[in-house]
Amino acid sequence: MIVATLLPFARLDDWWVRIFDFPRLQITVVSGVVLVLSLFVHEDAGIARHLWQAALAACAAYQAWRMWPYTPLHGKQVQDSHRADPDATLSLLCANVLMTNHNAAGLCRLIEENDPDIIFTAESDAWWENALRHLEASHPFHVQQAQDNTYGMLLYSRLELIDARVQFLVEDDVPSIHARVRLRNGKELELRCLHPRPPAPGESSRSTERDAELLLVGKEIKGLQAPAIVCGDMNDVAWSRTNDLFCAVSGLLDPRIGRGFFHTFNSKWVWMRFPLDHVFHSAHFRLVDFERLRHWGSDHFPVFIQLAFEPDAEAEQEEPESSAQDEREAEEKIEKVV
Repeated sequence: MIVATLLPFARLDDWWVRIFDFPRLQITVVSGVVLVLSLFVHEDAGIARHLWQAALAACAAYQAWRMWPYTPLHGKQVQDSHRADPDATLSLLCANVLMTNHNAAGLCRLIEENDPDIIFTAESDAWWENALRHLEASHPFHVQQAQDNTYGMLLYSRLELIDARVQFLVEDDVPSIHARVRLRNGKELELRCLHPRPPAPGESSRSTERDAELLLVGKEIKGLQAPAIVCGDMNDVAWSRTNDLFCAVSGLLDPRIGRGFFHTFNSKWVWMRFPLDHVFHSAHFRLVDFERLRHWGSDHFPVFIQLAFEPDAEAEQEEPESSAQDEREAEEKIEKVV
C-alpha cells in the first residue's frame, strides 16, 4: 500500500505507474485495515515497526485527502440551479455500452425514462448503430462513428448540432466528436465527446496519448472562451493528476466536487469501482440534476446530467486556474505525441 501510494509521485507515463491513480479508495481501506490489525500484534519490532505504522497512516491520510473533494464534506464547485429556464436547459445521457453487450433494450428504457436532449454512447460498433437507429426520429441531429475496436461512438441530439464533425486528435483509430449545440433560446455552446485509450495491458503501455487528448481539448476549450461541455468515458479517475491538469488548463468545472464519487466502472464489481465517466462544463452553467443511472448490462453505469445556462453563473462560480508549471506540464505531454 505504501508503494502504491508513492509510485504516482514519479509522474511517469508507464501504465504500471499510472494504474495506481485509480484505486485510492481501495488503498485507503486496505491501509486502514492493516494498520488497525497491526495494533493487535504484540511482538516487539522496535522503532522499525513504529516507522512502518506511521508511513502506512500517512499514506492512508494522503489518499483520503485526495478523495475528499469528491465527498459531501467538501463545498460544491457547481452551484445548484433553483430557477432554471426550460429554454436554457440541456440534459445529456452518457453511456459506455460495452461493445460486446447487446442489451439495447435496457439502454433504451433508460433513455425513455430520463428523456435526455443529447445521448452519447461509447464503444459503439455497427450493431449498436443499427440498434439505436430509431433515435434518429426523436433526436434528428446525429453523428455516427461506428467502429469495431471498442472506440466507436454515436451522438444523437434533439437540439440543433452545428458544424458537427469527427476528429482523430492523437491516434488514428480513436475518434472524438466536436460540435456546437444550439439551445432552445438560441444560445450556443461547445460540445466535445471523448473516449481516449486507457493505460492498461492490451490497450496502451503508457498514458501519454490519453493525457494528450484530454489536454488538447482542454486548451482548445480555454481558448474559445465560450460556454462548453466535455463528456465521455475519459478512462481516467476524478482524483488523478491528469484530471487536475485538465480542469486547470480548460477552466471547466466538475459537478462531482462536493457531491460524491459517482463511480461508473466497473458496474459488475462492487469492490473495484472508479469514477471514469465524466461531464465537465464551463462556469456558465448551474446544475439541475446529476445522477449515476442503474446497471443495465454494460460494465459502465450511465451518467445523466441536466444543466441550466444562467447568465450570472459565470460571475458567481470560480473557475480552476492553471499555473505556469501546469501550462508547461501540459505542453510537454502534448508535445510527446503531436
